[in-house]
Amino acid sequence: MNAQARMTMFGCGRCGEALNLDLDLEDVRFAAMVAEGLQCRECRLAAPEFARAVAYASYDEELRKLIGLLKFERVRSVARLLGLQMAEAVLKLEGHAAMELLVIAVPLFKARERQRGYNQSVLLADEALGWLRRMRPDWKLVAAHKALVRVKSTESSFVLSRKGRRRNLAGAFKVIGDILTSGATARECARVLMRAGAAKVWVATLARAQKRFMTRQYDELHKDPGKLVARWDLAAPEPG
Repeated sequence: MNAQARMTMFGCGRCGEALNLDLDLEDVRFAAMVAEGLQCRECRLAAPEFARAVAYASYDEELRKLIGLLKFERVRSVARLLGLQMAEAVLKLEGHAAMELLVIAVPLFKARERQRGYNQSVLLADEALGWLRRMRPDWKLVAAHKALVRVKSTESSFVLSRKGRRRNLAGAFKVIGDILTSGATARECARVLMRAGAAKVWVATLARAQKRFMTRQYDELHKDPGKLVARWDLAAPEPG
């Protein structure tokens, strides 16, 4: 490996946002070790209340199509495959997150859930739990999807449900959703849970939409609106 500076891609150790690091290091393993503790600017300036967010993959063409089938085309059978991928995302937290966790799917606003017929995050979470119980039978993962409710169709609009207020929230939580974009939804869910007494909150999503990627797609959309399929989703994919 030559000693010239090279652009290496790493993710924020907290939220997973891509970091472009201009590194001049001989050993790439050392570079990865250094980058593991680095955080993006947003997480440094205003640290989220979740311990870490992980995703199965970037919000690329294939994964975007599969998520679109589940969210907008009502192809529920896709949840089985995506649930396995979600389980693989959760496994990235092995050794970091607790083995006993309450699992909460990011809630949808009630009107949106009625329109769609289901909350895709609940389907993904339940499928992932099924896979994880076989993959890691010693883990104790319990679904608690009704602990949070979404009171408005905006990101900062989550509160504890009546059932959530009655539940002992002193344990650790894993919040599951389909896409992490700005991280605002994950931050708000974690904030509400931590304020209610949760010990720690981790976040797992199917996809991580990198900001630079989304900006490029948005620019392409306005240059050529016919170029992108499901362009209304590409311009601003919903975390919920």
